[in-house]
Amino acid sequence: QVQLVESGGGLVQAGGSLRLSCAASGHRFSNYAMGWFRQAPGKEREFVAAISWSGGTIYYADSVKGRFTISRDNAKNTGYLQMNSLQPEDTAVYYCATAPVTSLLRAQYSSWGQGTQVSVSS
Repeated sequence: QVQLVESGGGLVQAGGSLRLSCAASGHRFSNYAMGWFRQAPGKEREFVAAISWSGGTIYYADSVKGRFTISRDNAKNTGYLQMNSLQPEDTAVYYCATAPVTSLLRAQYSSWGQGTQVSVSS
């Protein structure tokens, strides 16, 4: 199983940017697709973005398309989520996860990080 640790969260004003990182260890990171999910207080954990093991296939939730960019560096065993034009509705705990296939479905992901808080003030 892959161990994942997120970092890069914080407090930012609306319109600002943050870059989240997801450091992987354990099994070979490059064998897995990677996804980012988020969970706001009182809401279900929702899909944000996913990237295949090679980076050749990428999916985004409609709510973040054009503002967020997912990427990965397999040589560094690290994935990223660049978040631009942040809005208060983006406030949530952000989680990275790995799966055997590139998927929008939370159930497909078996390894999860502990999450990093992103707060956007208006």
